[in-house]
Amino acid sequence: MSITIAVPKETANGERRVAIVPSVLKQLDKLGAEVRVQRGAGESAGFTDDLYEGVSWADGAEDLYKGADIVLRVQPPSVEEAGKLPEGSLLLGFMSPHEGDSRIRNLNKRKVTSFALELVPRITRAQSIDALSSQANIAGYKCSLMAAHLSPKLFPMLTTAAGTVRPARVVIIGAGVAGLQAIATAKRLGAIVEAYDVRSATKEQVESLGGKFIDTGVSAEGEGGYARELTEEEKAQQAEVLAQHIAQADAVVTTASIPGRPAPKIIDKATVERMKAGSVIVDMAAETGGNCELTEAGKEVNHQGVTIAGPRNIPSMAATHASEMYARNLCNLLALIIKDGEIQLDWEDQVVADSCLTHEGEIRHAPTRERMEGDK
Repeated sequence: MSITIAVPKETANGERRVAIVPSVLKQLDKLGAEVRVQRGAGESAGFTDDLYEGVSWADGAEDLYKGADIVLRVQPPSVEEAGKLPEGSLLLGFMSPHEGDSRIRNLNKRKVTSFALELVPRITRAQSIDALSSQANIAGYKCSLMAAHLSPKLFPMLTTAAGTVRPARVVIIGAGVAGLQAIATAKRLGAIVEAYDVRSATKEQVESLGGKFIDTGVSAEGEGGYARELTEEEKAQQAEVLAQHIAQADAVVTTASIPGRPAPKIIDKATVERMKAGSVIVDMAAETGGNCELTEAGKEVNHQGVTIAGPRNIPSMAATHASEMYARNLCNLLALIIKDGEIQLDWEDQVVADSCLTHEGEIRHAPTRERMEGDK
């Protein structure tokens, strides 16, 4: 008996991505899985129903989940949706393990084995499964384009009969996957690019993309490819040096985040007020509080002539390619879970073990378990 994979239409507000795209169906067939898709699931991402050849269809969630062994999603299910998943099924997708306790409790009640793509270890063999990185690439690209769109200046140098247009100065804060893509994109658009990251090891990467690294004298190497939180003294030193560069910038893109915590505040109101009128800040961390003190998630704020944009769900803005990348991430994870046409969970496999959030009514992810036990 083959494995049935269910793909629902995303219900989160503004979410346009879909968990499975037509180009990966052959890969799932090789794993011995049948795919059932909710009608219209891929339309917002540009994948109409007629493109999904060889799948079965469901008009609603109740029909979709009937007999499903595995459910693939982009966004975490709502509390209500988590309570309706097939008992004992597998759920793969972004799970927001640092929040949503009621949802997690419902997953446990249904004995759902859930795999959170946020928890995939950042090791070499898991790179093809790393959805955080695949979606961050898109976010970095989009944020540089957004900065160019919002700026009243042109990014490249232009020599015309009417005179020469000087290139814009762009500062990228954070040189992780998103930041590096933002640097590369701004550079391709012709801007003069400076970048900063608390991890000094990123200096060579920044320079390889044509950016100039801003040295503040502060280094904060962290675990798992992330930066650690800075001390108050380090924050003050960082802010003083960065403020000088930000004040001269025409556009700033901020990408700094710490998993499970509010985004670090890097640009305060006073620094914004030192910026030139017409300057732009695009804050990629808006949904977790923002890197700028004046950021408001989902809004564009104008403060003394400076525009501060706080976009939400940036990868969804490029839903077609974001869905394609995400679907490949899921398929590569499924290849570790489905063996010889059967679900075989190898808890000795670091990728499988580390990315599992819930299993058999228990929380396997230690930080989530400890947080929820502490909240009782």
